[in-house]
Amino acid sequence: MEFSHKPVLLEETIKGLHIKENGIYIDGTLGGAGHSKQILKQLSPKGLLIGIDRDEDALKAARENLKEFSNVKYIHGNHDELEDILQTIGIEKVDGILLDLGVSSYQLDEKARGFSYLGNNELDMRMDKTQKLTAKEVINTYSEEKLAQIIYEYGEERFSRQIAKNICNLRKNKQIETTEELVNIIEKSIPSFAKKDGHPAKRTFQAIRIEVNNEIKPIENTIRTCIKHLKNGGRLCVITFHSLEDRAVKNAYIEAEGKCTCPKDLPYCVCGAKSEGKIINKKPIIATEEEQKENSRSKSAKLRIFEKN
Repeated sequence: MEFSHKPVLLEETIKGLHIKENGIYIDGTLGGAGHSKQILKQLSPKGLLIGIDRDEDALKAARENLKEFSNVKYIHGNHDELEDILQTIGIEKVDGILLDLGVSSYQLDEKARGFSYLGNNELDMRMDKTQKLTAKEVINTYSEEKLAQIIYEYGEERFSRQIAKNICNLRKNKQIETTEELVNIIEKSIPSFAKKDGHPAKRTFQAIRIEVNNEIKPIENTIRTCIKHLKNGGRLCVITFHSLEDRAVKNAYIEAEGKCTCPKDLPYCVCGAKSEGKIINKKPIIATEEEQKENSRSKSAKLRIFEKN
């Protein structure tokens, strides 16, 4: 299947990066390389793009999509491991970093990967197919309390407790192995009056996917690591698709910008607040109405930009 992924907020992101033609840039979520291709078009042969992705299928597709460019370094890894990746390739500082968080359109459409609640496939949901934890293990081994918490926090599903209870009741007799089995449990757990807002399994599948791929917990540390490895004037652009992701990015930016906590009547700062840079847009940039009509995935997208001192 072709790894087609329409990059969201493309123009806004490229503008936000302030690309220097001889600079070094990182796409920490390479995917189908839609954003990266536009970055490379603005780079000279002396510039360099480092493309990182945890999905080997994405890397394969990106190599094909970017075959006309020779100044690309492909890395199978996780952007949460940026410190180690840069140390391994001998680069300390870069001119810009892009993170496009969340699951790609390809991963959702490739039903055999188990991300989609449509069809009947094995419960997997791993972005990196070499990792051990799968959706099947989460569904069949996590306690009822932990399942309910994940589904509520990561999926914002108000019927999380009933869904978790029914999952645990069913798995007493038989292991839950397929997406269809999980969908059936969810549909029976949600009352009919609450099924008007999209597919009833959407929120639970999102929550399990986030847990399997550990998408939320490392974000703030990853953002701080990215800022640490930017050159002065370098920019970090982060696109999120979930309120928890956006909140984590926002908090990390505020912390990095630094804020004096001294009483206002003091003549000078004594709290030792230090700033690593500035937040470029206090409010997140969202897709235009036109883009939202053309690409439904862009409706929840938010772009936040930070510039290093």
